Order: sequence, then structure tokens, then C-alpha cells
Amino acid sequence: MIFLWGSNWSMMKVGLRFVPPIVFVLHRFVVSAVVLVPFFLILRSRMPRDKSTLIKLIVLCLIFVSVIIAQAFGLSQESSGIGAVLTYTQPLFVFCLAVPFLKEKVTRTKVLGVTMGFVGVLVLFLDKAGSLTLSSALIMLLGAFLWATSVIHYKKFLNHMDPLITHFSQLSVGIVPLAFLSLTSGNFIFPVDSLYIEILVFSSVGALAVGNIIWFLLLKEEEATTLSGSSLIVPAIAMFFGWRLLGESFSAESLLGSALTLGGVYLLNIKRK
Repeated sequence: MIFLWGSNWSMMKVGLRFVPPIVFVLHRFVVSAVVLVPFFLILRSRMPRDKSTLIKLIVLCLIFVSVIIAQAFGLSQESSGIGAVLTYTQPLFVFCLAVPFLKEKVTRTKVLGVTMGFVGVLVLFLDKAGSLTLSSALIMLLGAFLWATSVIHYKKFLNHMDPLITHFSQLSVGIVPLAFLSLTSGNFIFPVDSLYIEILVFSSVGALAVGNIIWFLLLKEEEATTLSGSSLIVPAIAMFFGWRLLGESFSAESLLGSALTLGGVYLLNIKRK
């Protein structure tokens, strides 16, 4: 899961050169949903029928599509490495939400981790203060917060659902507003380019379909804050692929901010012996 998500940031960055963010997200959702249709048909009996669960599931679906849109819009203006760091502040938000809503424990180490993580985000903001990409940083932080909200929502209300059914529902419901936005904006296009198709397949089948199902499988068994710590290494992998494949470089402030943010996430998930 970590490899699929980490390497996907460079793939998405290249894919966004072909189409606008909304269209790229729509293409990813459609391809992922089509791949998962046979598995959904096999497991369709596990689809919830009661109204309360369906409403909670629809809420999760709408939050999810908002997260992916925020990532795509932010990434269209930002480097893949820094974009990954900002998105994976999600564990910090999960911790802040899991304490009151899931009654998970608070320790001094975790509080120190949250503080360090947000200081790292502040350093990243200071580095971007004079640039036009400050708005993209805000968008990606909003996406991180919404992702954390979806984690808490799933853990509290939908933890009993089958992971594949949950994710297929997210994709199916998300396609509707994405298609509407793409059609009304006049940007409903599909580039017939081998590179774009290869990137779309990897980003859709690998990161969005397989990666997210693994995420839900793990989330059913682990604490929200503990599992969110598994994303610690994702930004580092994203930075490596961004440097290796896209030639991205980082300022001293970006590296410092990233190190503080990742260090905070590490402290947030370290276990006392």
C-alpha cells in the first residue's frame, strides 16, 4: 500500500499535464470502478440495506471524492513531494479527532508529535508565503483534514462493512458529481496517448483500487491513529520518485518543514514499552 501510494504522486503529476484535475479524477474513478465490478457482483450480498447505514455510507463517499479532488487540484500547482507531505499531515488530524470521537488515549509523546507536525506545516507555509502556490497548500491541507474526517467516520460508523463494498461504493457515488462537473465545465476529454493510459491504469488500478482496499482492510483491525502512522514513509517515497522521475528539487525550508512534519507523525505513532 505504501509503495503504491508513494509512487503514485509522480504518476498523478504527469497525468495532470494531459487533463484538468476534475477530469483526471473522473477517469481514475471510472477505471477503478470498472475493475472492481466483478468482485462487487460476487460480494453484493454484503451491501447494507438499512437506511441509517446507507446514509452514513453516502456521507463517506462524498467526503472521499472531496479528498481526491483536493489532492488533484493542489498537485496541479505543487511538486509531488511537497504535495505528499501536506496531504499526509492526515495522521495529525486523525489524532486530534480520534481522542474526542473514538476515545483513543492521549500521551505526552503524541502531543509532542502533533505540535512538531504542525510546526513543520508552518515552516512549509513560510517557504511558500511569497509564491502563488500558497492556495494549493491550503487546498491540500483541507484534503488532509477531510481524509482524517473520513477515517473517523468510517471507524465509528462503518467499520463492520466489507472493505471492497465500501470502496466500490465510494467510487460509484463519486462518479456522479465528477461527471456532472466535467460536462458542465466543457473539459470532458480523454487523451488518446499511450503514456497517459499507462499512468491512468497504474494510478487507478494500483493506488486507487488496490491501495485503498488494503487501507480499509487494515483500518478494520487497527486503531485509527496507529494505522495512520503507516503513511509516515509515503511522502519520503513520493519525494524520491519526484526527484528520480521528474527532477524535482527542494529548498532548505521545504526539507526542514518536511522533516519536522514526518518527525511529528513518527512521535504520534511511537509506542511506549
